[in-house]
Amino acid sequence: MALVLEWSNDQEVFPISPELISMLEKLLQIAGKKEDIPLGEVALSFVDDEEIRQLNKEYRGIDRPTDVLSFPMLEYGADEMVIDYSELEGIAADEDTLTSGLYSGDQLGDIVISVPRALAQAEEYGHSIEREIGFLFVHGFLHLLGFDHQNEEEEQLMIRKQEDILREAGIVR
Repeated sequence: MALVLEWSNDQEVFPISPELISMLEKLLQIAGKKEDIPLGEVALSFVDDEEIRQLNKEYRGIDRPTDVLSFPMLEYGADEMVIDYSELEGIAADEDTLTSGLYSGDQLGDIVISVPRALAQAEEYGHSIEREIGFLFVHGFLHLLGFDHQNEEEEQLMIRKQEDILREAGIVR
């Protein structure tokens, strides 16, 4: 088994093309390689603003639409792991980590992208909808692995990782 992308489309604002899915699968492979995650499944849902608003309200207590939500399936066990982001740059998961329950090789989690938000942000930032969806997908994938952006240091690490993955895939602004 390799990294696998399963996806669904529950919106009618923008057609999801085979080329877009191919790009996202490429991004998943690049991100997985960079983060030493060789196998697992990511479920991606394309939704409208109303659907993501409902999810955001239900799971985060925030009653407004957002661009992307991630729901990780990784389990950290009884002694929940605390990630020190300052030490993660360039560090790969070892084989023990991949087989210890931290990562089982099954479902990594779900990513939900609001296509209307992605369209608006693509226009706002002056790049293609494909680039924006790719960015949101990579952002969501990093969240599935435990990365976050609650402070400046974490945010800068995520930005570097996101841009590095997009650049390697040839997706630029």
